[in-house]
Amino acid sequence: MRVVYPGTFDPVHYGHVDLIERASRRFEAVDVTVFRNPAKVPTFSTEERVEMLRAAVGHLSNVTVSSFDGLAAAYARERGADALLRGLRPVLDFDFEFQMGMMNRKIAPEVDTIFLLTSPQHSFLSSTLIKEVAMFGGSLEGLVPEGVAERLRRALGAAGADRGSRPGRRT
Repeated sequence: MRVVYPGTFDPVHYGHVDLIERASRRFEAVDVTVFRNPAKVPTFSTEERVEMLRAAVGHLSNVTVSSFDGLAAAYARERGADALLRGLRPVLDFDFEFQMGMMNRKIAPEVDTIFLLTSPQHSFLSSTLIKEVAMFGGSLEGLVPEGVAERLRRALGAAGADRGSRPGRRT
C-alpha cells in the first residue's frame, strides 16, 4: 500500500518526523510531498523544505520526498497512492482535517484519507509556534531535527530588543 503525506513542512519538526516514521512501518511506500499552500507565506523555499525533509527521514528506505503544486488528491491519484496520510493533534485539527478529507474524497474517491493521532510528546508542535520561538531566540532543542534550528535562526534573524514591541502572540 502506498500513502502520500502532503504538507507545507515549513519547517519540518519532530511531530512530522514521528508520523513519517510510524507510517513507514505500516505502509510499503510513503511519499512525503511538500505542497504550496496559497494561504501561507513560507519561510523556506520549496527546495529548502524538500532538502530538510530528506535529511530528517533519510534513514527510512521506503520513504521518498518530493514536491507538487496542485491538489493533494490529484497528486495521490497520479502517484497511484491508496491513501493520503494526515496527522491529528488533540481537538485542534479535527474539523479542518475532516473537511479536507471529504473534499479529497470528492476529487479522488479511490483515494482514502487515513488519520494518525500525533504522539503525546509532539501534540503541541506546530511549525507556526516553532517559528515564533526561533524568532524570539527560544530553545528549539527537541522540537526540530538537526540543522533545522540553525536554518530557522538564519532565516528569521536573531531575537533583538526591537522585537519586544512586535504585535502578536508570544510563546
